[in-house]
Amino acid sequence: MAARICLVTGASSGIGHATALELLRAGHVVYGAARRVERMEAVRAAGGHVLEMDVTSEADAERAVRTILGERGRVDVLVNNAGAGLHGAIEDVPVERARRLFEVNLFGAARLTQLVLPGMRERRSGRIVNVSSIAGRFSLPMVAWYHASKHALEAFSDALRQEVRPFGVEVVVVEPGLVRTEFEREAARELRAFSGGGAYRRLAEAMARRSEGLATVRMSDPAVVARTIRRAVEAPRPRLRYPTGHLARPLLAFAALTPDRLFDRLVTRIG
Repeated sequence: MAARICLVTGASSGIGHATALELLRAGHVVYGAARRVERMEAVRAAGGHVLEMDVTSEADAERAVRTILGERGRVDVLVNNAGAGLHGAIEDVPVERARRLFEVNLFGAARLTQLVLPGMRERRSGRIVNVSSIAGRFSLPMVAWYHASKHALEAFSDALRQEVRPFGVEVVVVEPGLVRTEFEREAARELRAFSGGGAYRRLAEAMARRSEGLATVRMSDPAVVARTIRRAVEAPRPRLRYPTGHLARPLLAFAALTPDRLFDRLVTRIG
């Protein structure tokens, strides 16, 4: 297939880094964007282009898209992968921290989408891949803000798909399950920092221990998700959603089929 011009955000680590390399191996032209450009040397060495970009910065987003349009004339694929996590009880986590999370997980993706859509509509061709999470389909205690941001990204993606399909633009949601990234390392620390000493300390400690226990649990390599993203990019008629990674489909099925009150009891069990 013809090489596509791809912009991948969050390309300095984890899923974004693996995706940039996977798309390069497939013969596409890849621009990897992230704040930490020094961590994208492997992308550069593989023939990719590296852009310094904070997705929460309007100026950075505009400069990145302008650079690609100036060098290539178009953006065929936008992979909105940049994301962040946040753990702690709703009452304990400062709302300003939650706002910052939404700036990364939702509004950064939304602004880049706005910037690439005019060209995609004009060419009547393009694909936007939003990397959500199985966390966008159910909720767990002590992770409310992260779940909320991913629920929002899923709803945003559905509405976007409905709006742009008449212009030949496809919108795909990728939903990773248990994937080994940098997010898990911060979970226990945040839980104890925000909620370890207050009214929610017992549940926070239980969730922190569960998070630490994930170190011994089988988790997928980010390359698994990267291969799924490549399929979503290259498929002539992509699926609307791609659950991927360890336990993604079973956990989604469990959450969908378990009555709400029983689900609540199971996920808040202490001890």
